[in-house]
Amino acid sequence: MDYTRLTQDLKQIRRLNQRLTLWVSLLAAGHLLALFVIVGLSGRERTIVVPPTLEKSFWVSGTSVSREYLEQMGAFVAWLVLDVSPASVTWKADTLLTYVEPDQYAALKTRQELEAQRLQRLNASTSFQPQQLVANEARQQVVIRGRLRTQVNAVETSNVPKAYRVQFRYTGGRIQLSMFEEVPYAPQKP
Repeated sequence: MDYTRLTQDLKQIRRLNQRLTLWVSLLAAGHLLALFVIVGLSGRERTIVVPPTLEKSFWVSGTSVSREYLEQMGAFVAWLVLDVSPASVTWKADTLLTYVEPDQYAALKTRQELEAQRLQRLNASTSFQPQQLVANEARQQVVIRGRLRTQVNAVETSNVPKAYRVQFRYTGGRIQLSMFEEVPYAPQKP
C-alpha cells in the first residue's frame, strides 16, 4: 500500500469537497435571497387604472368597477362616438377601438368606418351634450341621456334628445367596451 499516494488522493478529495461545499452554500444563499424577495413582494399586487380624466375618486375590484368610474368612462366613450366631425372621426374611432373588447372589435370597427365615410361624404358633424348619466354597477353599464346636435355643411339639421347605453366589462385589470347602443329616451329622476 502506497501511503503517500493515498494521502495525496485524500487531500485532493477534501479540496474538491470544500469547493463543492462553497458552491452549494452560494446556491443556498441565492435561494434564500430569492425567497425573501418573493415573500417581500407578495401581497403587493396593485392594479393601476387610469381613466382619460380624473374627475371623481373610484374603486375597482376583481370583475367590476364603481359607479363613478362607469360614469367617467361612459362620458368618455360617448364623446369619442358622438362628438365627431370629418376631421376628428378617424382618430376618435381609432382611440375608441383601443377600449373595445376583442369579441366586439370587428363589428364596432366596421360601424365606425361606415360612420366616418358618411360624415366625410356629407361634411357633417355631431355633438352630444350629456345631461344625465345613470350607472348600474351590477350590470357594469351606464345610460347617458342628452341632446345630439347634427350639422351638415355648418347648418344645424337636428337637435334632439337621445339616450345611449354603454356596456363595459372589467377583466384582467382593464376596462373594455362591450356595447354602445341607442336606447329609447326616457329621462329618469336622479
